Amino acid sequence: SIVRRQPFPGRGLAIRMVGEVTKPRLEILQKADLVVRREVAAAGIEQDMWQWFAVLPGVQSVGVMGDQRTYQEAVVVRAVTSDDGMTADWARIPHDVLQRIASALVSEVAGVNRVLYDITSKPPGTIEWE
Repeated sequence: SIVRRQPFPGRGLAIRMVGEVTKPRLEILQKADLVVRREVAAAGIEQDMWQWFAVLPGVQSVGVMGDQRTYQEAVVVRAVTSDDGMTADWARIPHDVLQRIASALVSEVAGVNRVLYDITSKPPGTIEWE
């Protein structure tokens, strides 16, 4: 419903991308955000949170996929609870849901090999990364 609709960042999805905005990185972020939203919806926990989304922090990480060493993007999952957006607490997403999100991100989004979960409240942090 319109009441539960999440705000979209004013400067667009690029606000959730730290560092250089390129078409390949934007595609990774778009796919990652879709995965996060899909898994949260599948778990039926949207009503427990105020906002939830993926962030591309501009950090690459060494990993292993199959028998190959990789050096790819990390994705941060950000989810918060709030009444008004002036303050926010990190959302306690169940571990099994976080596991499904992480597994889907690294298996479905080419270019991602690590998933992090942001547990910073506002303040001292902000809801968005940029």
